Amino acid sequence: METTSRVAGQSAQGAPDGTQPPPEGVPASRRTVDGYLRAPFPWYGLDEAFTGPRWLMQVTAAADGTVQHGSTGHGDEPSIRPEVTGAADRERFAVVVSIPANPVRRSGDGTGILEATSVSSAAWLAGSGLLSFTWPAQMDHVLRGDWLDQQTETAWELADDLEGPHWTTLSLPVDGVPTPFHYRESEFGWVLAGSAGSGVHLGAYGRGLSAYGLGFSVIEDIASYA
Repeated sequence: METTSRVAGQSAQGAPDGTQPPPEGVPASRRTVDGYLRAPFPWYGLDEAFTGPRWLMQVTAAADGTVQHGSTGHGDEPSIRPEVTGAADRERFAVVVSIPANPVRRSGDGTGILEATSVSSAAWLAGSGLLSFTWPAQMDHVLRGDWLDQQTETAWELADDLEGPHWTTLSLPVDGVPTPFHYRESEFGWVLAGSAGSGVHLGAYGRGLSAYGLGFSVIEDIASYA
């Protein structure tokens, strides 16, 4: 799969460096817009048909400070607290991941080569993102690390096989233009990935909101999410 070294590097726990969610309980209002404003590519979110809350998540930057990808949230902020009985069933959210489409290129410090990014990169980020907000209620803290490692590796393998049997295709509007997406469902939620016409690959994941009714568009004012 073409990625930026598993999308800008991968930690020992299997998640891309810098993509871990903020600590539990940190509200979106405390996440700043600064990193988003430094991105050399447009950010995407749900289009105007979605009228619910919108919130910032996080961006990932390279060692030289170049923003590589990031996410924006829509709806209820998801919780991974298993002790909140039925919380996951009540949550309705969708997260949109934006990652620029890049060819093979040199790293910012000129010391190496970064692999290209692709739709599979967006699928991987979306799949691992969904897992970051998933925690089976019957599982204790000690076992969650092993579970997350296993599930994250599975998400990586699925993202590397977008033409495989685990994915279907659907057409969703991007800036008003029907666009094909790869789509899959799991017990944790849904994941989809495709490309916008502006040189950006899009990933998305969510629960409670049907992916079939979504549309995406460029965010004209990212500060409105803060």
